Amino acid sequence: MSERLRTPVEDVRTRLARHVVEQGFFEAGTTALLAVSGGPDSLALLFLLHDLAPSAGLTVAVGHVDHGIHPDSRMWADDVAGVAARLGVPCRRTRLELGASASETLARRERYRALRAMQREMGARYLATAHHADDQIETVLLRFLRGSGPAGLAGIPAVGPDGLVRPLLPFTRVEVGDWLRQRAPDVVPRVDPANVDPRHDRAWVRTALLPLVRARFADTDRRLIAAARLAQVERAAWRRLLDALPALEFRVTNGGAEVARGPLARYDKALSVALLRTLARAVGRSLGLARAERLAAFVRAAPSGRRVELGGGWTAEIVFDRLRIEGPAGAGSPTQGPAAPVTCGDGDRGEASWGDWCITWRREPAGRTRRTAFTTWLTPGAFAVRGWHSGERMRPVGGVGRRPVRRLLMEARVPVRARRHHPVLSRGPAILWIPGVCRSDAALPNPGEPAVRVDARRIGHSEAHGRSGDR
Repeated sequence: MSERLRTPVEDVRTRLARHVVEQGFFEAGTTALLAVSGGPDSLALLFLLHDLAPSAGLTVAVGHVDHGIHPDSRMWADDVAGVAARLGVPCRRTRLELGASASETLARRERYRALRAMQREMGARYLATAHHADDQIETVLLRFLRGSGPAGLAGIPAVGPDGLVRPLLPFTRVEVGDWLRQRAPDVVPRVDPANVDPRHDRAWVRTALLPLVRARFADTDRRLIAAARLAQVERAAWRRLLDALPALEFRVTNGGAEVARGPLARYDKALSVALLRTLARAVGRSLGLARAERLAAFVRAAPSGRRVELGGGWTAEIVFDRLRIEGPAGAGSPTQGPAAPVTCGDGDRGEASWGDWCITWRREPAGRTRRTAFTTWLTPGAFAVRGWHSGERMRPVGGVGRRPVRRLLMEARVPVRARRHHPVLSRGPAILWIPGVCRSDAALPNPGEPAVRVDARRIGHSEAHGRSGDR
């Protein structure tokens, strides 16, 4: 990176603390899984967030993925676990056995798949990676060479789907490396040969192309960063348009995104295609122009219940009068049963995962309950999270009589294949709550009374943007 892009000398930790607060990356009382490969960037991220965690009310944990590509990778995994133990940070690790011939695309996809699995297992709200300003520059140039559209040229977002955050984007590789050497001079980061192997596209851009471009064009780094920011503004404007068009009734829910079908079918083709690409991006999927045009035709003609594949395990489905886009199915796959029940609610606060869902709870005075929200309050005590059983009924809050759960799920327009994987909270035989679908009148505290607040959210499986090299 050009020296001219570097900011004035200032302690990286101080600047990062300010940046984290300004951007609101982390909510107090939550957990962040840090993707740590053992390289200098990810080790710096570990030390930085470990130092900042107490003041932010954040719990950090380490996730390490051994791709099984390099012969020394087991040793690198041991090194990461050793640093985590030194800091008193929990460490989860997994080995993939991809083999020496694995491509950078395969390594990136499988790495994020493994990290997302760790995130779900831990019930971690966030997944933090160590991408920095140099990665942004390489990404913008590489995407241009691959023919990306304006949204792709926006580069790496600081915040992605399902709690993905990249706090180091304002910092250069040199700044991060220098800070790590001062903070932990005895820690020796590992250097993955793939990061400088010109057989890999990103490594070639980094080691061969960028030096030539910088030698020819003054201020290359600043110009590429500025171009990315302009593209980010354009991408953000399209995203906000989804909210600004009330007829679309846009919402993100159940690990996907959906809109009203009617307006899309009536819009001009160019507008409907652009909105469909924006809709997919809202949940982490990139749609090329040709596929988006085919999807627009599908929206106009397909009957309710019809699905179309979007690649990479993503699907689009017409659900009654709405279009829903969903990511690859994990525990919610129709070929698998619902996850095993889990018990929650013990202690003052906690997190648990059930299938693709994260359930969090904390003690606080009860608020006002809404029947179809993804937040509710329960009278104190443990509760179970499980799937629904055939024939079950519940008494909706404010309703009369007991309603079949199957009917409530259908009225909430939960797709048929997802109903067995939608969480039900119960205490003994009584159903308390079906998140986003219905709250019962059982275990319902009055506003202001001592209670347990429960939040439910689905953790999707979104392929992250970024470079292929480990951090």
